[in-house]
Amino acid sequence: MTEIRTPRLLLRRWTDDDLAPLADIDADPRVMRWIDGGPVRDPDATAEAIERWEEEWDDEGFGLFAVELLASGELAGVTGLSVPEYLPEVMPAVAISWRLGAPFWGQGYASEAAQATLEFALQDRGLDRVISIDRVGNRASENVARKLGMTLERETTHPMSGDALSVHAIDLSEYAG
Repeated sequence: MTEIRTPRLLLRRWTDDDLAPLADIDADPRVMRWIDGGPVRDPDATAEAIERWEEEWDDEGFGLFAVELLASGELAGVTGLSVPEYLPEVMPAVAISWRLGAPFWGQGYASEAAQATLEFALQDRGLDRVISIDRVGNRASENVARKLGMTLERETTHPMSGDALSVHAIDLSEYAG
């Protein structure tokens, strides 16, 4: 089983115990404001998302991790890798993403988890390039992308929601580790 430990976090695959805390995160409009056009998710939609992420692990050899705080065992959110098929203009690509519950904002957890995930992508999985896709105006996510060494590659529009998106990227040759 793939796990990554950072000084404060455990990035790991999903368990049944993760559904309730992730459903709470997905039900928070402050969190979901920047995700998929903004609607909150009910527990069934959260369960479907976890199932898709686990299938991607099986199909691609990577996916979205559960982000657990080492000190307390709490589920703080999600970070990981996915193939952004919904945005054909960036394909082929692998995107890194992150989403934390509001109580975990502003503590550096997103950057810590994303940095570990980027290292996993470029060093462990042998990817040459990783992108991030964020809604324009999501300054917190843009800051995480910059901390990863990513640079703005393009702005575009989400084909389903019409949201303005920014695409940041980093190549293995640019990665400082």
